[in-house]
Amino acid sequence: MKQFMDENFLLKNDVAVELYNKYAKDMPIIDYHCHLSPQEIAENKRYKNITELWLGGDHYKWRAMRINGVGEEYITGTKDDKEKFIKWAETIENCIGNPLYHWTHLELKRYFGIDEVLGSKTAEDIWERANKIIQSDSFTAKEIIKKSNVEIICTTDDPADDLKYHKAIKEDKDFPVKVFPAFRPDRAINIEKEDFVTWLGLLEKAVGKKINDINGLLSALVERIEYFHEAGCRLSDHALEPVMFRHGNISEMDAVFKKALLKESFSESDLTLYKGQLMLFLGKEYAKRGWTMQIHTGTMRNNNTKMFRQLGPDTGFDAVGDYSCAKALSDLLNNLDYNDKLPKTILYCLNPNDNFVLGTLLGCFQDGKTPGKIQFGSAWWFNDQKEGMITQMTDLANLGLLPRFVGMLTDSRSFLSYTRHEYFRRILCNLIGEWVTDGEFPYDTELLGNIVQNISYTNAKNYFGLI
Repeated sequence: MKQFMDENFLLKNDVAVELYNKYAKDMPIIDYHCHLSPQEIAENKRYKNITELWLGGDHYKWRAMRINGVGEEYITGTKDDKEKFIKWAETIENCIGNPLYHWTHLELKRYFGIDEVLGSKTAEDIWERANKIIQSDSFTAKEIIKKSNVEIICTTDDPADDLKYHKAIKEDKDFPVKVFPAFRPDRAINIEKEDFVTWLGLLEKAVGKKINDINGLLSALVERIEYFHEAGCRLSDHALEPVMFRHGNISEMDAVFKKALLKESFSESDLTLYKGQLMLFLGKEYAKRGWTMQIHTGTMRNNNTKMFRQLGPDTGFDAVGDYSCAKALSDLLNNLDYNDKLPKTILYCLNPNDNFVLGTLLGCFQDGKTPGKIQFGSAWWFNDQKEGMITQMTDLANLGLLPRFVGMLTDSRSFLSYTRHEYFRRILCNLIGEWVTDGEFPYDTELLGNIVQNISYTNAKNYFGLI
């Protein structure tokens, strides 16, 4: 029986051990998609205790605690931070088979030097030991990032954001990590949402002019794209639920836009046209500037209306969606490609049933010049676990070229989530090691090591052009 989380954790063969330790372990991290707060980085935030650091905003943990019968007062409510931590410690005992068990203990080990297993019996001791470390000068937001061997971070930012915290980070010459914004115009696309007109007011303030029609909106978005570009942005990010596409002209888009201003209702046809044509417009703008377009789909958000009204979005009430993405996504990519305006694109789908949709679609729109121009993105959200990662990489290998994969991202709000890169790299090395051990691929250390390093770091470095 193997010891829990020993030095060869998840490495089940000699090839995997060699690949991880010799090639993967020490590679820097390019975190090209995350939800870290630029303000917390800029201000070099110090944390009160491990509850604030661990449970604040972590809807993965919140979901598990709710399933365990923990009351909301111990999750997002007003209970004491220590009481919340103890409730999490009690919950983690039931997380066998859940990636939270691995993530939690990797974080304890790497950031706090704690090898003990967290549970109700050890909660008090770990609370004291972790908090002692958290109070030290070496445990600020910036120091955690540096300790994690991070080279680049791309946050997720609304077009109306002034990016003042990104500017402040850039001015700190003692902080070597590059932090760039990523352009996330979901609120421009989701015209049917109640807050669209409110958000439009924020965009008007950002560009200093009134937006009365679709041309005004498009002009404002281009202005903000330029603003982001000057700040170092080279990626966009879109949550499309679902992907929609229908041909139309500018006057038809304007008619839908005017409905939003008047707070009139929309038909399905209205939304399909507006969202499809806006994505087409944005994709062309990204291509002009050499950006990468990220598309996330396959979600059903805010399923619990009662809790959404109480807590708002991103609080643990999202699920996998089962709507079709294939035809609309194909139409979008095809129309961009037909006019030579298709940017580098990463496709993610929360529903693993769509892996083969994405894995085959990307092969239709490569340009023969840019290695892996259209990517099947890393296992995302609910799929961000051992089996999900293995499935995503195996499907990619079957349908495309795994060695061209741009690899892992955190997609996290936590500064401790960089252990997920270690987790991913161990799984990657073991998967390749299994193929070699089973005689499905030759044992060529130099070739295999190069593949592992490329997926861990080098592909992302070359693909995004951020360095």
